[in-house]
Parts: sequence; C-alpha cells; structure tokens
Amino acid sequence: MNRLGKKASETLIEMALSADDDIAVLTKFTPSQSEGEECNGPETISTAGSEIPSSSEGLNSTETTLLIPEHQVIDKRHQSKDSIFFRDGVRRIDFVLSYVDDLNKEWEKKLERRKEFESNLQKAGLELETEDKKESEDGKIFFVKIHAPWEVLITYAEVLNIKVPIRENDIPPMVENPLDCVLFPLRLPEKVMHPEPDYFTAPFSKDKQELYLINDESTFFSPSMRNRIVNYILTRCPYGTEEGKKKFGIKRLLNNGTYTAAYPLHDCQYWKKASDPNCDSERYTLYMEWARFLRFYKEQPLVLIRKYYGEKIGIYFAWLGFYTEMLFLAAVVGLICFLYGLFTMDENMSSKEICDPAIGGEIIMCPLCDRDCEYWRLNTTCESSQYSHLFDNVATLFFAIFMGIWVTLFLEFWKRRQARLKYEWDLVDFEEEQQQLQLRPEYEAKCTQKKKNPVTQEMEPYLPLTSQAVRFCISGATVLFWVSLIIASMIAVIVYRLAVYAAFASLMENTQTLQPISGVLTPQLATSVTASCLNFVIIMILNFFYERIAIWITDMEIPRTHMEYENRLTMKMFLFQFVNYYSSCFYVAFFKGKFVGYPGAYTYMFNRWRNEECDPAGCLIELTTQLTIVMAGKQIWGNIQEAIVPWICNWWGRRKARNNPENLYSRWEQDHDLQTFGALGLFYEYLEMVIQFGFITLFVASFPLAPLLALMNNILEIRVDSWKLTTQYRRPVAAKAHSIGVWQEILNGMAILSVVTNAFIVAFTSDMIPRLVYYYAYFENEHSPMSGYINNSLSVFLISDFPEENKPKENPENFVICRYRDYRYPPDHEKKYMHTMQFWHILAAKLAFIIIMEHVVFIVKFFVAWMIPDVPADVKAKIKREKYLTQKILHEYELEKLKERLCQGDTRATEKEFIATEGRMELSRAM
Repeated sequence: MNRLGKKASETLIEMALSADDDIAVLTKFTPSQSEGEECNGPETISTAGSEIPSSSEGLNSTETTLLIPEHQVIDKRHQSKDSIFFRDGVRRIDFVLSYVDDLNKEWEKKLERRKEFESNLQKAGLELETEDKKESEDGKIFFVKIHAPWEVLITYAEVLNIKVPIRENDIPPMVENPLDCVLFPLRLPEKVMHPEPDYFTAPFSKDKQELYLINDESTFFSPSMRNRIVNYILTRCPYGTEEGKKKFGIKRLLNNGTYTAAYPLHDCQYWKKASDPNCDSERYTLYMEWARFLRFYKEQPLVLIRKYYGEKIGIYFAWLGFYTEMLFLAAVVGLICFLYGLFTMDENMSSKEICDPAIGGEIIMCPLCDRDCEYWRLNTTCESSQYSHLFDNVATLFFAIFMGIWVTLFLEFWKRRQARLKYEWDLVDFEEEQQQLQLRPEYEAKCTQKKKNPVTQEMEPYLPLTSQAVRFCISGATVLFWVSLIIASMIAVIVYRLAVYAAFASLMENTQTLQPISGVLTPQLATSVTASCLNFVIIMILNFFYERIAIWITDMEIPRTHMEYENRLTMKMFLFQFVNYYSSCFYVAFFKGKFVGYPGAYTYMFNRWRNEECDPAGCLIELTTQLTIVMAGKQIWGNIQEAIVPWICNWWGRRKARNNPENLYSRWEQDHDLQTFGALGLFYEYLEMVIQFGFITLFVASFPLAPLLALMNNILEIRVDSWKLTTQYRRPVAAKAHSIGVWQEILNGMAILSVVTNAFIVAFTSDMIPRLVYYYAYFENEHSPMSGYINNSLSVFLISDFPEENKPKENPENFVICRYRDYRYPPDHEKKYMHTMQFWHILAAKLAFIIIMEHVVFIVKFFVAWMIPDVPADVKAKIKREKYLTQKILHEYELEKLKERLCQGDTRATEKEFIATEGRMELSRAM
C-alpha cells in the first residue's frame, strides 16, 4: 500500500448560501503545492483575465477563440485520434464541452458567459485545454477539454461519499454450483466478468489517505467516478448574474446555446482496442463480449457495465437480464399450455358441433347488424371456433394461476438479487444519490422566496403553497384532459368497429374473390384486426405528443429535488401509457358483448350504433388478436426507434468525416457526432419494459404465448440496448442507484392487479365457466356430457318479433326463427325473452370462481413472499463482516494517530482520550 503525504489544504467546494440569494456557489480552491513543485505540471492553465501565455494551452476557450495565433495551432497528425489525454499525454480528459461561435446578436452574451464559467471552473481547481475550431473536422466547433487533478478528486470523493478499497475481501467465495459445468457455454471469461479483485471498502476521507489501497493516483478513481465528480462541479458552477439572479450550471448553458454539448469520452473506438497502453479499452471489451447479437446466449458482464457506465445503468441491465431469465420459465409453461390446446383441438366438442353441417349448418343466427346484415349459418365460424380453442381451454385456468405465482417469485427473487448487487457494488449504506436529494438548480432559480430549513437552520428557497396548488391544478387538469382524449379515441375506434362491420359483411358476401377465405377471414375477424391496427396507430400518435406534454407539466410543477422530478414524471407517463395501451384490451375483455341486449331490444351507443356481439365461440380470440397486434407492434416499433433511427442519424452526421484522413478525426469529435443519451434515456427503457410486463401479466390468460414473445423480444432488447449504448451514443455521465426506484412499486401494483384481471378474463371473457356449469348441471348425454352445449348456449328468437327498424331487408329462405348468444326463454314461454335460471347459475358460478381464485392466488403469493427473505443469508454475513472490519481499521488508525500525538507531546491528546479510543475498539469487537 502506498502512503501519500500529499493532501489538499482546504475544501474544494462548499455549498453555501449567499447573503444576496440562496444559490449555491463554488468557492475558490487553493491546492497545496510543495516548494518548487508545479501544481499542474509543465503547462500553465490560465484564469480569467490573464495575459496570453506562451502557448494556446494556457487559455480558456474564450481567449483561445479570440487570440490563438496561426503558428500555435497544434498539428493533429502528431496526436493519436484515440487520445483521451491532454496534449502532454499525461492528464486524462474527464469531460468535454463544445460550442460554435455563431456571430448573431447573442454572440457577445454567450462569449461573456463562457469566459465567466470557464474562469470559475479553473478557480474550482479544474484544468482546461481548448481545441481551436480550425483543428476540428468541420472547422466550426471549439472543444474545451477538462481534467480533474488529484486534489479535486479527493475533495469531491469525500463530498460525494464515494467508497474506495481498504483491504482485499477475505471472505471465502460461495460453494460452486453443481450446474456450472452445464452452464459453462453461457459464461464469459473471468477477466471480463470480474476485471478487478473484490475489496472491502469505506467512504473516502482526505485526512485518512493512508488507509486506502492507493497504488497509482492516476488510476485510483475509475473514469466513471472521475466524470461523475466533474459533472457535479459543472452542474453547480456559476457563470454570472442576469436580471438580478445568479445563474449557474452547465444545463442552463446548454439550453441557451452557450455550449452545444457536454459529455465524458469513451475510452476507445468500439471495434478495436486503443493504441495507448494506458487505456483499458473497456468499450471494446463491452462491444466484443456484450453488445453483439451473436453473444445473445451469454451472461452479461455486469461488473464491467457498472464500472464503465455507473451503477444506475448497471442496475437497469441487471434487472432486465433477471427479468429475461425469469421469463424463460413462464415462456416454457405458456408454450406447453398452447401445445395442449393445439393437440386437443380435434377433441373440442364445441367446435365439432359448430363445424358439423347437421348441427352448425342447420342453426340460423340472427343478423349482426340492423337492416343491411343477413341471417347466417353458425358453421361459417368453424375455423375461428377451432382457433379459439387454442387459448380457451382448461390449461388457461392453470396458466392464469401459475402466472399469479410467477409474478410473486419474480419480484421476491429480484429483491434478493438486488440485495446482492447492493453489497457487491458498495451501495449498502447508500440511501439516495446526494445529487438526487439536493435542490434542483431550476428550483433554486425559479423560487425567489426563502424560509429557514428546520434541519440545517439555513435560509433556502421554497415554493409558496398557493403557487404549488395552482400548478398542481393545472397539471392535474392537463393529465385528465389527455386521459379523456385517450378514452375518446378508444370510443372512436369502437364506433369504427360498429360502423364498418356491415360494410365488411356486405363486401365478403358479394365479392367472389373473397369466398375461398371467407371461412377464416370472417367479418368479425376483419373488423377486429383492422380496428386493432387503427388503435395501435392512434396509440403511437398520442404517445408522441404526450411524452412532450408530460415533461412540460412536470417542469411547470417545479419539483424540489431530482428524485421528486423523476418520480412525478414516472407516474404521469405510466398513468398515460397504462390507459393508452391497455384501454382497448380492457374494452374487449370486459365490455364487448356484455351489454348487447337481444334481438328486438338491442342496446345502442349514442342511440345510433348497435353494440358489438361476441363470436359464438367467445370473445377470447378477439382479445388475443388485440393483445398480439398491440404488443408485437409496440416491440417492433420500439426496436426500430432504438436501433435503426440512431444508426441513421449517426451515419448521416459522420458522412463527411469518412472523407478525411482517419488520424484527423479525434476522440472528442467522434463522440461529439454520436447521439446523446439524455437524462430520461433510462426512464424510457424502464417504461417500455414495464408496459410489456403489463401485457404478459394483466391479460396473459387470453394469450399463453405472450411470455414467449416477451422473452424473444428481451433477448433482442438486451443486445440492442447494449449495442446502441456502446456504439451509437455518447458515454453517459455515471450515476449511482441502489434499486430500480419507483418502478418497483409500480410492478408490485401491477402484480396485484393482474390476479384480478386474469380472474375476470377466465370468468367473463372465456367460455370456461359456462361450459363447466353445463358439464356438471345441464348436460343432456351422460356418455358425452358436452354434447349439445352449443345448442344450449344459443337462445331462440321469433323473426316476426323484429321491429321494422331492425328487421333485415331480405329473408330469401323465409326463416321463421333465428338464434343468438344468450340464456333467455323462448318466444312461446310465459317469461318470453327473460333470462333463464341457467343464466343466474352461470353468473353465480363466475362470481364464486373470481372470489375463490383471487383468494387462493393471494394466499399463495403472500406465503411465498413471507417464505423468501429479501436479503440472502450469505450477503447479511458479508455486510456484517465488512462493517466490522471497516470499524476496526478506522479505530486502529485513530489509535495510531493518537499514539503519535502523545509521543510528540501534543497536550490536546490526553490519556483519557486514548483510553476512550481503546474502549471503543473493544466495544466494536464485542458487537
């Protein structure tokens, strides 16, 4: 262990409240400098207002723009295009800012902002180096490279409570899994999975540097830690006062066009290693081992992902990978249930009777629309009834119960996986990212009133209650309006279904070319498919607009912290997406065919359009069609947006660079031409997966293949996300996160709701309960209990009872009666057209089934959740061991320091203090 005597003499940053306003500012940093030692190496970094130094490296960006002589331009042919260092080849580039000097009316103001901002960055201890626009590929862009020296890093490591190694982990590894030999083809090389040894860690302190395993100052803090520290400074650095308010933060400068981009650098090109031996080429390793589709069967290098991108992105890919693994079990069971339906299709008595010319061919059904529709024979729906059996069989009930338990297993085992990651990634004592809990710069800038914080006893900005109430009312009204707009669009699609059914029926009846497929493509199916496609298009259009509206109204609310902002935006977006994607499925599952009435007394929407009826084989096949189109369409469109669009944009942006010599296209320019992975980039990834989770849980009873589709999509999704992040996007700023956040609560809520929705789907949408009631109570043939079910489920209507406005225009075969799907008395009964007792028996059975299924599944869910501890036993032991060792090492260090003070005759180090320190060590051992 190297012991360092070099320390910062005073704190680099102090978040203080000014007497003029409540905006936090950076205080000037004075690094320690031994006699005769240059603080910044051989080059001098200028401060604002300095004279021109001997080379352009000493200038900030503003001075370089105006004053760089022609002969001082650096020849980039002598510099590696993959360089991630300053021109001296020693100082690492931790961040890059870019800007364009456009000579418009705002030019002077932007120039002044940049000059002030970069001057304050240098006062904060950062070192800057500017690339003139003449050296850029297009001759227009200036690049300001930023390096954080050791003193800055150790100061902010303490401010941000970053944990660093103190001792190598001495806990024996877990016992090898006997399945490791079977899973060996899925494994990645050990150097990829665990690029560094495992250490016990402790929060960094400048005053205790001897404790830490500091072998090399330049590599002690990883690049992701370095860019996180620099970003922390950039977001809080002031750049002047405008309109009486102090302005600060790189985000505002990006918004007002002072800078065009701010980003950390990738460490190399993704398709080959860096030529510099000091570069780890982690991007290349991630691409070769993780981001290529041919590696879809391999595990993910989560440790390397976390090291390169930070914990927040790492936890997302850990969750996505775990979710995909758990989907494998659900997909296998769902496939078995589907195969059961496929193999028993020929044994289904209902479809046999419908297809039988002597039964289904002799049953005349009532018209499905008024006036224009004709009477039709039941056997015309033969094929659709057979396909319906694929999803509407006894396996449906088993799969619905299984998925209710699977959801619980997924969530509980994820908690255990998350607890293990929290320990391995040093997040055990992490509550929330310090940046997340601090006031947002936008909040500080827009809130002019102040009040005393009861905890810190300092004045801080706040938003008055009246202003909050007004903003929330506007926000709530906006959300309500857009949700109402979704419901209105769904009603419009329903009206479309009602209006075009007659047109499809007439078209198929009169078009000879459609006759061969009329058995498969029925008017009901044609209406359902076209309506589902139309609904999907409307969903995508509404999504496009609402994403922007949700961000606008969240900004208008002025949330206090970053966490509040993310949580509010998440709830708004999820509420909208929930209604947008699932409303049509809820309609088909729970409303279509339930409020139809009967011939002669149909129910009408808006007193004009007759409500839709279900197919004689049930509405489940239509719910399956709706779910398949929306779910598959969303996944296909999502992959196009995530992969193809960024690739096209990057190809278009780099088309000129390919005509130049390769060594003139520098690392910062290459990254500048990539797409930006914004602050909400991960938010949209979570949202996409949570919506998919809803499809495979809320409506899975209607489509057992949904988990299989989700599994195939997620295998692709992992590689698409990794590919675009590694090759198509700038390197995101590293951020910490110890969990998936508010998404965990959303998943828990959807898991509970899924039990209810699947119980209702089995009871009211499928034909399972009516068939079971007939099988046990109303069968007519003891040897074949299901014989006669179709005839029993169809009621009789006397055609002469049709009102003139409903009666079909033609009855060429002079039918006397027609049949319809319901349980009502025949026209010659004293209770003519009223519900029979069988209807009430079936309704009671449906309600009883819902209650029993919900209680059984909920009891099993809560029992499983109680049985599975959230934190594995070995992780608990490791956490205790690490806490004990950390306390022991810190106490021993304090004791040694106290002994040194006593030996040096320090009068402040008393014998009682020494005894108290020893006693604290003994107490720690005992605990």
